[in-house]
Amino acid sequence: MLRGFYTAASGMKANQRMQETLSNNMANAYTPGYKADQGTMRAFPELLIEQMGSKRIPTKEGLNLPVRHGIGSLNTGVYLQETVPSFTQGDLRETGVSTDMAILQGEVPDEAGAVFFDVQNEAGEARYTRNGNFTVDNEGFLTTNQGYYVLDDAGNPVNTGGMEFDVSDDGVLNIDGQEIPLGLSYSPNAPDMVKQGNDVYQPGEEAAPLVDARANPDTAFAIRQNVLEGSNVDPARTMTEMMNTYRTFELNQRVLKAYDQSLQKTVTEIGRLR
Repeated sequence: MLRGFYTAASGMKANQRMQETLSNNMANAYTPGYKADQGTMRAFPELLIEQMGSKRIPTKEGLNLPVRHGIGSLNTGVYLQETVPSFTQGDLRETGVSTDMAILQGEVPDEAGAVFFDVQNEAGEARYTRNGNFTVDNEGFLTTNQGYYVLDDAGNPVNTGGMEFDVSDDGVLNIDGQEIPLGLSYSPNAPDMVKQGNDVYQPGEEAAPLVDARANPDTAFAIRQNVLEGSNVDPARTMTEMMNTYRTFELNQRVLKAYDQSLQKTVTEIGRLR
């Protein structure tokens, strides 16, 4: 009975974490460049149940032989193994703002690959983002809304000196006749990228090294100025998944309550025995 109690409890915990993931997706349904997280459920290791006994052999000395019969497996619950972002292309929306940029990604050799803007966080570390909702600070540097510097292909902050500049399809800024290539990196397996908050990513422990997107001839992409890539969250689908997750949570809750009532009844009746 206690095993079933903990199995139902693990189901509630897993569904609670899944609900938190879906709620975060819904909250960022209109965040530029946001990539929806997808949770994966996994079962705990199964227990193999066997019946163990003995068989008496009618011999002179009465020989007993051990006998084992397989009954089957018993699942011990589930857990949310991980959340992996989906890097499908979001819808493009024209804004008319010169500092807004979007990565329009075409076919790539590996469907899991993705191109990112190179940025620098407050600690001076290189990070990557799909959110091209940039702005210009009071020193003329191109930054994200969080104040992270946008980098060029040499890893240096880009100084535009103002809002007046053009961006070519291959991501080269033209500022008063001076050309500055934006830092654009390609990850061959984007789901290995880990979210760090503020719409930025860094490679995971097992992620392949990122390469210059322009140096990979098979990587098809284009940079669109005055355009933003929207979130790839599907609000209708996410809401449906939230409702299903909540109902599954309720079912596990009812099972847990039934186990609790059975335990309470068992303890009460045992206490009445004389």
